[in-house]
Amino acid sequence: MVRQRNTALTAAVYLMLLTGCGRGEPVAEIRPVLPSMAAKTESTANALDDEFQPADTDWPCWRGLDGMGIARGSAPLEWSATKNVVWSVPVLGKGHASPTIWDDQIFLATADDAQKTMSLVALDRATGSQRWTCPLHEGGFMHVHSKNTQASPTPACDGKHVFYPAMVKDAIWLSAVTLDGKVAWQTEVGPFVSMHGYGSSPVIHQDLVIVQGDSNGPGWLAAVIKETGKVHWRVQRGNGASFATPFVAQVAGKTQLLLHGQDKLISYDPATGDKLWECAGPATVCANTICTNGELIFVSGGFPQRNVWAVKGDGSGSIVWRQTWKCYVPSMLVDGDRLFVPQDDGLLNCVRASTGKELWRTRLGGDVTSSPVLADGNLYVTTESGKTSVFRSSDKLEEISASEIGDRCYATPTIAGGRIYIRSYSKLFCIADGVAQAASSP
Repeated sequence: MVRQRNTALTAAVYLMLLTGCGRGEPVAEIRPVLPSMAAKTESTANALDDEFQPADTDWPCWRGLDGMGIARGSAPLEWSATKNVVWSVPVLGKGHASPTIWDDQIFLATADDAQKTMSLVALDRATGSQRWTCPLHEGGFMHVHSKNTQASPTPACDGKHVFYPAMVKDAIWLSAVTLDGKVAWQTEVGPFVSMHGYGSSPVIHQDLVIVQGDSNGPGWLAAVIKETGKVHWRVQRGNGASFATPFVAQVAGKTQLLLHGQDKLISYDPATGDKLWECAGPATVCANTICTNGELIFVSGGFPQRNVWAVKGDGSGSIVWRQTWKCYVPSMLVDGDRLFVPQDDGLLNCVRASTGKELWRTRLGGDVTSSPVLADGNLYVTTESGKTSVFRSSDKLEEISASEIGDRCYATPTIAGGRIYIRSYSKLFCIADGVAQAASSP
């Protein structure tokens, strides 16, 4: 009985710390003074920025061109640490950030824990050779979970700058770096209290970079103007750590900025930060990214509740279906009327997106932290051991292949231009069909 009471007390204290109960005053809100490009019509806004539209062969941010992990074109189906490897290069420091690709450059975030330095690195896309390193921060590192790193968010690129949010000196700082490796500006977006660290990636929407700051202190969500680094708007959120990346999409005929966590799912206007609607959320703590089919919003969380929900995107808050699965860190992926749900313990579920009816399930052979990606109708899912299984996106289970790179892997693969880029603990691999032996590492 004493042991049970102690366990319950420990769990209660842990949840109180994780949710940031009673920590600090709410952040000051910042309201837009002038309209941003994001407030214009979609067609007008895009016309103003045509020079810097990503190509189908780019992967400009977390979850790719559409923010849902779907690549343009095909990708290799099998490889090893040497087979079909165009090149592999060592990556100094730690980081779970995915590779970001724009034109002929690959951008990686990395951190050196011993030196307490955080940097953005550019590699040549063709050879993997390093083009430049741009130091972003020195010192001021904050506590992170053993499975997290100081460089877990994935950079975002708009063709002029690479944007990166960092958790340093009790705040989230957003940096803009030119494509030749120079810091254009750095902005302290808002305060941050860390228990497990940070992992939310920046989202580009028209002339804004959107960053979230849910933490063990007062939470916030903000949009920063790309050219100047000025905070355009910032709104308050509750106290409570959550690691989800915001998601902007056309849902139910409207552009919506969606963010889950703190027991809520909230839709915002990305141009102003105004709340459009909110409803109950899947969990207190969420760590993945929402996806949608344009009408339903698919959302999941993992602590302390284990829920996967399909919610109507019309603002009614109606839950169409639910499952009690732990899809906490990896993000789900929707392809037509199929929703792929990777659970953290390595169980992959495929369900009917419209109804939640399970079509099939399979074991991946290890825990999963990275998120699935889709190319040419094939689903790629990578375990922490570095094994990538490829499945046909089908109503029936059809495993095509399973490949190993020989190193642990928490980062989500990037697929662009017919190649796969996999960041392991120690290397970055470029994989393509028809390569007999890996190129020598620089």
